Amino acid sequence: MRTLLGAAIFIALAARGSLAQAPRVPVLVELYTSEGCSSCPPADALLELLAREPSVGRAEVIPIGLHVDYFNSLGWKDAFSSASFTARQQSYSQVFGDDNLYTPQIVVDGHKAIAGNEGELVRRAIESAAGRPHLSVTVAVRIVADKLRLTIGVPATPPNTERIQVVAAITEDGLSSIVTRGENTGRTLHHVAVARAVRGFDSLTAKPSVVETQLPIGKTWGPNGLKAVVWLQGAKSRQVYGAAIALIPR
Repeated sequence: MRTLLGAAIFIALAARGSLAQAPRVPVLVELYTSEGCSSCPPADALLELLAREPSVGRAEVIPIGLHVDYFNSLGWKDAFSSASFTARQQSYSQVFGDDNLYTPQIVVDGHKAIAGNEGELVRRAIESAAGRPHLSVTVAVRIVADKLRLTIGVPATPPNTERIQVVAAITEDGLSSIVTRGENTGRTLHHVAVARAVRGFDSLTAKPSVVETQLPIGKTWGPNGLKAVVWLQGAKSRQVYGAAIALIPR
């Protein structure tokens, strides 16, 4: 009798715990990488693992791979690289310092910079980020005439908070390159969550609002594996206050 009663209590408590389980916290994970960097393939593999299994503790990982262009002069031009992605990494110097920007590098929620191949440290940073308060942000997408139209629901600016900007990106999965020159000569490199476009838009206002905006979609992108990623980022602290992701139908 006691065994049956104990089992019933266990089941009741488990059900209650399941119902009370908090939703996962979206955490933005940026990888700064390059096909011209011999240290980067392990970091690319880590991002792929995080994209394939995005639950880390309470966190829902939102990955984005930003290919920098400062390795392009070393023999291999990374087709996915952009000077704007290099500039974005350099913007973190105001937080981490000029001497703490390198490749491969992972930045977790704009708050913590880690070597891109340090998987355990990256996971710890993601779990830590999920423990901080985040603002709720939503995104809905549709394609109109080769442009991605985004409807982004954003909260009001919290009291006594810095200026917070809305940022949107298009990422693509399932990309690869056969490298014929430079440090990775002879290797076939695979990538997920590759940033195709990143753009900052309006800042949060004193009231909740809906941001309507659009991004161009390249004719060679996709048709599968495209996603929209949006996040809220402090202009000064570079902290990410909230993020969301959505599949782009093609």
